[in-house]
Amino acid sequence: MEIDFAPLSAYERYKLMASLIVPRPIALVTTVGPSGVVNAAPFSMFNMLGEDPPILMLSVNRLQDGRLKDTAANILATGEFVVHLCDEAMTEQMHACGDALPFEMSELEHTGLRAVPSHTVAPPRIVEAPVAFECVLHEKLETDSRIIFIGRVQWLSARDGLIDDKKWRVRLQDYHPVGRFGASFYVKTAARFAVGANVQQAAATAIDEI
Repeated sequence: MEIDFAPLSAYERYKLMASLIVPRPIALVTTVGPSGVVNAAPFSMFNMLGEDPPILMLSVNRLQDGRLKDTAANILATGEFVVHLCDEAMTEQMHACGDALPFEMSELEHTGLRAVPSHTVAPPRIVEAPVAFECVLHEKLETDSRIIFIGRVQWLSARDGLIDDKKWRVRLQDYHPVGRFGASFYVKTAARFAVGANVQQAAATAIDEI
């Protein structure tokens, strides 16, 4: 099958791309609104872009009437946000952070997720998340449908025991993030395997020594 994207609607292109480019990591992003309310929202158009400087990408769609989502408006106003990676234990709460709520209500209150102060930015980090990246706005790109934020990571918080801070290795056997697989479908990451010329050696390497 060959598909010309030119005659397709934006929604048709979205359905194809979002269903084929999977699985995608999920960023649960906290920001602070003008009244001090903490907003938390999940986004799967997200990924790492580089390490020098340490930057990541977050793509936030505009609402149908052109208004900005709270996350985008807050980042533009403050230049600060925290990106959390989500594991299996908090998937239901992460998904519920996407529910439509009154402006003055925090998704953390709605889902029961707990917040603690960040080290370098005003938005708090979420206790239940295994990983949190404190970010400041490095650059942005605007399209008709989205604002793409490039965040520069200033601080990393990780669940105790997840990182070996002598060798800077992640104990992946204790890390079970979930990925987005289109619509409301998610995937687990427990099924892991080695490939390549040194596959036997790789398979014999403990997953927490990568």
